[in-house]
Amino acid sequence: MGRQTPLFKLHQELGARIVDFGGWDMPVQYSSQIGEHHAVRRGAGVFDVSHMCVVDLKGPRVREFLRYLVANDVAKLKLPGKALYTCMLNERGGVLDDLIIYFLTESWFRVVVNAGTRDKDLAWIRRAAGSFGIQVTERDDLAMLAIQGSDARAKAAQLLKPADAQAALALEPFVGRELGSWFVARTGYTGEDGFEIMMPAADAVPAWRKLNSLGVASCGLGARDTLRLEAGMNLYGNDMDENTHPFESGLAWTVAMEPPERDFIGRAALAAIKKSGSPRKLVGLLLEDRGVLRSHQKVIAGAAGEGETTSGTFSPTLERSIALARVPAGTGERVQVDIRGKLLNARVVKPPFVRNGKALIGVTS
Repeated sequence: MGRQTPLFKLHQELGARIVDFGGWDMPVQYSSQIGEHHAVRRGAGVFDVSHMCVVDLKGPRVREFLRYLVANDVAKLKLPGKALYTCMLNERGGVLDDLIIYFLTESWFRVVVNAGTRDKDLAWIRRAAGSFGIQVTERDDLAMLAIQGSDARAKAAQLLKPADAQAALALEPFVGRELGSWFVARTGYTGEDGFEIMMPAADAVPAWRKLNSLGVASCGLGARDTLRLEAGMNLYGNDMDENTHPFESGLAWTVAMEPPERDFIGRAALAAIKKSGSPRKLVGLLLEDRGVLRSHQKVIAGAAGEGETTSGTFSPTLERSIALARVPAGTGERVQVDIRGKLLNARVVKPPFVRNGKALIGVTS
């Protein structure tokens, strides 16, 4: 039996199919995965993301520490509550994890890391934090709900007192704010608008039930995966890991090489890669023949060589198979994918495939 979130018994009560995910017993779906996917695209759905690890970093040198720890630059965070997406790298430039950092005060930043890398990340952060005098606190007293979709913010605001609801609805994208004992952030992992709400564990079940009563669908990890892939968002362990660097993982935008005097873990390795050029890149694929794209399928890129799909699924929105793939840098607009011994045609596209419920990739029959 794996770890369980404060909502585990409610998931069972609601009839969810439970699977192991990064050592956690999590709901993969409640009824129909495609139905849950469409519920988010067309209205609102709620996900239990309490398995994610919330870490509070406190100390007078915490900003300085984070400028050293991660590849993006927290100097960009000037307004309290503002969030930053970034990667934490090893010395070789490999991605240890991708994470979100919230600036709360000059002596307090909040970091959210992935469930599957929780223990590794905490050990790495604590080891690096020692010389900076940073207090590292894992907030295992918190649950976290992600309410996503075009109607999500309006529905979620009904969980709050009127003044707090008004403050939540006024949040800009990628900004969070403490509202009483809750921390409400306008972030997500679906390509839709919405909130991620960190709350005391005891508040999670009543909040979920209230959302259900407002018409917000219970959604599992299956729908979360198809939604994030349509949105072109990476999954740690699939699309990047400690053996791949940001430049070959579609994450160059999360690396701040300026100013040149800022040193961060992995900087020297990335500088060398940038100078020589990355031999591989991450692209989107739209399958043009009949079949299903999955991870670890061989991609034939003609004279450029071969690559591999890193994530793949059937897109409920596009009604076509899509994937992310790591391919040679010289790959052109057309490739073939080896699916069970058959070479099927695919078009190379630039993610995201879907954003805010709208298809961004043209599909022809």
